[in-house]
Parts: sequence; structure tokens; C-alpha cells
Amino acid sequence: MILCRTLSRIGEWLPQGWGDAGRQVALFVLAELSYETVRGIAEGQRAEAFANGSAVIDIERSTGTFFEPDFQSSLINHQWIIEAANWMYMNSHFLVTTTFLLWLYFYRNPNFYFVRNMFMVAMALAIVGYVLVPTAPPRLYPQEGFIDTITQYAQVNHDSGLVKVFINPYAAIPSMHCAFSMMIGVTGALLARHRITRVLWCLYPAMVLFVVLVTANHFWVDSALGWIVAGLSALSATMLARVRPAAWSWRPATA
Repeated sequence: MILCRTLSRIGEWLPQGWGDAGRQVALFVLAELSYETVRGIAEGQRAEAFANGSAVIDIERSTGTFFEPDFQSSLINHQWIIEAANWMYMNSHFLVTTTFLLWLYFYRNPNFYFVRNMFMVAMALAIVGYVLVPTAPPRLYPQEGFIDTITQYAQVNHDSGLVKVFINPYAAIPSMHCAFSMMIGVTGALLARHRITRVLWCLYPAMVLFVVLVTANHFWVDSALGWIVAGLSALSATMLARVRPAAWSWRPATA
């Protein structure tokens, strides 16, 4: 009886009750499992991934935008910057995104479903990208001057058994760090009720871009494609809102 009463009280606190909360959790768990599974099983495409990574380098060189090795080398001796970037790369993608989505669900619930649809579309596009265009990240090209800061400074082995289950080393295109940061950055800025928080959310995508470049986990091309994924996902969520406008439409922020 005590447990039932406790669950009932929690259900009253949830914005849409236990049923809706359970559906959202199940949807994100299913999407995440599919996303990580595809990333993990694509390892057999090593040769194609390195060829695609070299093609990205060639494109950047031909356009005069292959700046990443010099950018990283200019900061590599600033240990606190590298350590902070490593921590952000390994933790913010999950912690900030998850915390933001929980806040959105509980405190800006009418806007949650539009953003949820954005994330579902973005993860589906990422899966397609990882399968069709496996791409090695910059850190796997030491001959080009890149340093794998995660391995050398954070002592995290990308090839360890547990890490390899969930991480495909050839999933550079698109950069979902950049896609997710753009989606929650724009959402946070639109919903922010204070100027400081609005500015911080506007800066968040730029900070994540800095992190993925300085840790040599993405080329700028990967990052730009991640932002394009975010844009396509927002457009798709807008189109989906026409199917269920009462539930899936974007709600303007209130003062």
C-alpha cells in the first residue's frame, strides 16, 4: 500500500503521468541502443573509413581550410585546456544532453515533444551516415600532426573491450556532439527567461565545436555536417508537428 501510494504521488508530479513518462524513456532507450549498436558493428569498414577520412583532409586542403593540426598544436601545451576539453568530450555529450532533456520534460513539457522528435530524426540520420559514410576521425591520423588527447592525456583506451562495444571509431560523420549541442543550444536560448542563460546557451554549440576540434575527434567538416543534421531535424520536427499540432508543435516561451 505504501509503495502504491508513493507511486501514485510521483505519478501526480509527473507532467503527463507514468504512462507518458514510460513511453518517452522507452523511445529514447530504443533509439540510443540502435544508435550505439550501429556505431559498434561498423568497425569492419576500416579501409573505407580511412579512405573517407583522407578524402575529408583532401577537401579541406584543397579549400585552404585544413587548420585543425595547427589549431590543436597551438593549445596542446596548455594542460588545463586539454584536460577540460577531454572531460567535456567524454562527459558533456551525455550529461548535458540528458540533464537538459529531463529539465525540458519536467519544466517546459509543452516544448519537449517537438525537441524529442528532433532527436529521433537526428539519431536516425546519424545511423544512415555511419553506415553509408564510415569516416576515421582526425586522431587516427598522427602523420598529419594530430594528437589523440583522450588517449595520451586522459588515459582512456579507445580500443578497450568495454569502450569498443559502444563506440565505433569510424563514426566521425556527422558529428553528433555538434548536432546535439546545436539542438539543445538553440532550444535553451529560445526558452531562456534571463539574458545570461540565453547567452550561455548560444555559446554552448561553439564550445562543443572547440572541444571536438582540440581533442582531434572531428574535422570541421564533420562538425558542419552535424549542424546540418540539427537543421534537418528541426525542419522534420516542424513537418511532424502538422500531423499532431496539439501535441508536437513548438510552444513559444512565456515570460
